[in-house]
Amino acid sequence: MDYKDYYKVMGVERSATQDDIKRAYRKLARKYHPDVNKEAGAEAKFKELGEAYEVLKDPEKRAAYDQLGSNWRAGQDFQPPPGWGAGFEQRGGMPDNEADFSDFFETLFARSRSARRSAAGAQGMHLRGQDHHAQVLIDLEDAYSGAVRTLTLRMPEVDAQGHVVARERTLQVQIPKGVRAGQHIRLAGQGAPGLGEGSAGDLYLEIAFNPHGIYRVEGRDVFVDLPLAPWEAALGAEVQAPTPVGLIELKIPPGSASGRRLRLKGRGIPGATPGDLYVVTQIALPPADSDAARAAYQRLHDSFSAFNPRAHLKQGAKA
Repeated sequence: MDYKDYYKVMGVERSATQDDIKRAYRKLARKYHPDVNKEAGAEAKFKELGEAYEVLKDPEKRAAYDQLGSNWRAGQDFQPPPGWGAGFEQRGGMPDNEADFSDFFETLFARSRSARRSAAGAQGMHLRGQDHHAQVLIDLEDAYSGAVRTLTLRMPEVDAQGHVVARERTLQVQIPKGVRAGQHIRLAGQGAPGLGEGSAGDLYLEIAFNPHGIYRVEGRDVFVDLPLAPWEAALGAEVQAPTPVGLIELKIPPGSASGRRLRLKGRGIPGATPGDLYVVTQIALPPADSDAARAAYQRLHDSFSAFNPRAHLKQGAKA
């Protein structure tokens, strides 16, 4: 069974008001009415238009149709959600030309006349509300200690006229310790309201980290560049290194080249298996901005006259 995009049939956006839909129908109905338009396909277009209008003019039917979401495109194979046909009560009855409507319409809304008579006292359709998704930005430090954040979200709702509108909602969200980027926090019942007695959907918050001035994150592992003076890298030293929970004393092994990774096991983002913190050494050169500084560099050059930092490049060129 093919999915029908009733909004596309009527040439309106999903955000169209009920007045927009009425105007679009009147315009297209005049254009394709069989008494006016004798072109091939006009009658079929007119029937398709009537089916779309039957759904979109009724706020209850429209809200139910919108509950399907936008996961299908016109012409795609469609299977209704389980339990969809469990007694949708048509206000005002079904139209006289229901036999002309498509299988798609019949599956979603129609019931046989005998079934409608036997179900005269049946309750309306009850549908669970749609889940909503949003992204929440937190600081890396929040993942280490947990936090409470106030979020203001603009979330779509269907008003009494079946018009989709955006309303602001403010939520207090508990950020759990050990949360990582890409993880989802589920807030039960905070999504779209259900239809009839259907329960509300859920709100899923995807965690992302604010850009940090000194840290980089990969999964649960955290990386930080640590500048070292040339003598600290060459001779070894004990220096203070930053972590998201404070400074630590770190021993720098002698001969630490720029780019060396010093792994601090278990000091990454907490968890059942915590990540690691990697301190990446970077050589910081003092500026040669005075006669004394330039003389010191010259003495260093003279002391290491046999040292060639590009020797490996010549060996690679021969290969």
